Amino acid sequence: MRQAAAVGLLARAYARLLGARHEQHGDLHVCWGLPRWAFPRGGVTFGDTYLTGSAPVARSARRLRHERVHVEQWRRHGCLFALLYVLAGRRAQRNRFEVEAGLTDGGYSPH
Repeated sequence: MRQAAAVGLLARAYARLLGARHEQHGDLHVCWGLPRWAFPRGGVTFGDTYLTGSAPVARSARRLRHERVHVEQWRRHGCLFALLYVLAGRRAQRNRFEVEAGLTDGGYSPH
C-alpha cells in the first residue's frame, strides 16, 4: 500500500509541473488537463493517481471504477506492477490487468 501512495505522490508532482488540475475521488487522485504527450493511451494510473488529458473522461463513473481497480493492482503488487503490466502486453483485450479492471469501463472494445 505504501508503494502505491509513494508512486502516486510522484505522479501528482509530475502532473503539477505540467499544469494539470487535481481532483480527489475517494482514494483515487485524478490529474487532468495534461498535454497529450505526457501520458500513454487515454490515460494512465500510477499508484493511486490517474493522469489524463480530458476532464469529462476523468470524471466518468465508469472510468473512475476502472482506474480504482488499477489502484488496487498497484497496492497488491507494489512497484512490480509496472513491469507486470508491460509484460502483460499492449493489447488491452489480452492484458489481464485491463481485463480485470473492465474493458468497457476503461473505454476499450471487448473484442
